[in-house]
This record gives sequence, C-alpha cells and structure tokens, in this order.
Amino acid sequence: MVLRVPRVPRFLTRSVLSRSLLTIAAAAALIHIAAAQPSTAPAPEPLWPHGAPGTVGSDDSDRPELTAYIPKSPNGTAVIICPGGGYSHLAMEKEGSDIAKWLNSLNISGFVLKYRLGPRYHHPAMLQDVQRAIRTVRTRASSLGLRPDRIGIMGFSAGGHLASTAATHFDSGDPRATDPIDRAGSRPDFLILVYAVISMNSEYTHAGSRTALLGDRPDPKLLDDLSNDQRVTAQTPPTFLFHTNADTTVPAENSVRFYLALRKAGVPAELHIYEQGPHGVGLAPMNATLSSWPGRLADWLRGRGLL
Repeated sequence: MVLRVPRVPRFLTRSVLSRSLLTIAAAAALIHIAAAQPSTAPAPEPLWPHGAPGTVGSDDSDRPELTAYIPKSPNGTAVIICPGGGYSHLAMEKEGSDIAKWLNSLNISGFVLKYRLGPRYHHPAMLQDVQRAIRTVRTRASSLGLRPDRIGIMGFSAGGHLASTAATHFDSGDPRATDPIDRAGSRPDFLILVYAVISMNSEYTHAGSRTALLGDRPDPKLLDDLSNDQRVTAQTPPTFLFHTNADTTVPAENSVRFYLALRKAGVPAELHIYEQGPHGVGLAPMNATLSSWPGRLADWLRGRGLL
C-alpha cells in the first residue's frame, strides 16, 4: 500500500505540518504492523492447566497465561513479553499486545505473559511464571516454527525487573521431571529491557514495585538477591536497554547500573538513554523522537542475527 501525502497549503504552520506528517507516519507503521498479523485474535493459554504452584484461589488473577502472536512468516526468533504495572497491575495492551504486533512486523513471534501480581502473590510466584513461559516456548519451538536457541525475553518497567530476574536467575531444567516442559532450561537467549526496574536495595528503587513483589518488610538478603545488577555474570544473555533521562518514576540509573554490570562481566550490551520522555511510553508512536527507539532495537536484533 502506498500512502500519498497531499500538498500542504502555505498557510499551515510548521507545527501543524509536523503533527500531520507524524500522524501519517504512525498510520503507515500501523498498516505495516497489521499486515503481519494473523486473521484471528489469539487466545491466552494457561501456563499450568491444572493450577500454578502455590496458587491461593481460582480467580483470573490466580491463572498465569501466555498469549501467542505468531506472524505469517515466522523467522525462528521468539520474544516473551512481560508488561509493566508495578507488580500490581499489567499494561497488557501498550506493553503487551502492541509490542507483540510490532515484533510480528519483523517476523518475530511474540508471547505476552500474564503473570501473578501482588499483594495477592509475592516472589517467587512471578519468577515461577516467567520461567515456565520460557520453558513452554522452548519445548514447543519446533511446532511453532521457532528455534530453541533464539528465545528472548522483553520487559517494561516492573516487567523489566521480572525479565532481568529471569535473565540472572535461571537453570538448565530438570532432566528427571515427568512434565517435559520442566526438562527445558529457563535461560533466555537474549534480553530486552525497557525503562526497567533493576535495583531493589538503593535510592533508585521503585518502592511500589518492591512492596508489591516482596511485601512491607522484605528480607535484606532477598533485596540483594533481586537487585539484578548484582546478579550479572558472564552467562547473563546479551542485552538491549532503553530508558529516558527524564524518567522520574524509574530513574535511568537502573538501566545504567545493569549496563555497567554487563560490561564488567563481558556480556554484549547496548544502552540507549533519550533525553526527554516520561516513564511508560511504550512504542511512543506519536512522539517523533521517542518513536525511533524500536528502530534501534530492530538494528540490534539484526546485528545479532535474530531477524
């Protein structure tokens, strides 16, 4: 499809023209994304059909789920998406399905994770959910047109903390497990962090996320263990990070600390900090500057042979 830009009258101001062109660009991006989508909306599937470990009820909030967005021509790469929401709610559209659809436009399969939340649940329930999601996608890789060594994880805000926890707290699976999903390893092959919460024990901690995840009086040892910049090793997967300098909700120091830890451990990493922009921008489709960050991510994925 070709979008034709009409001739703009001279009396229009530059600001009006700029907004008009941005709207056209956003529309073109949405058309490109829509073209990669399946014809029917995907349905979520429970991660544990018979109930998650440690479940306390049977409500919707007790059922962690995974929703698969498979493009028409999958390229073998998958990304499990952890929406943000301070570990108390989930931005399932802006930081979930919208992201999966954008990934589909790159022929990447997206899997949106609905994980358990506080205060009803605390750690390790959320970690169990994300590890189960990684194991599930890896186990089903061949049937979904995926490669089991090209399964990444992406997280936004508190979902970024969960993604970075998965990338620093993983195992190789249990070969003796009766459930074949539990035999698969939980280490992601790459990591994407978007204005992520990282630290749980510093002045840069997002207090609301910490309380929802760990309660009012968390064990200091647990705070250290879940300050994921302190858990980075040479086995932490290659990482892309995006943040804004103006973010006052989750300061950019979270991403900086994680990047420096990756650099010290010799892990390939790329960090982008934009000067302007609030917390929680998602893909920022209506911001001419911030909307360029997904392009930087696409470049990084291409450079790593994931496109």
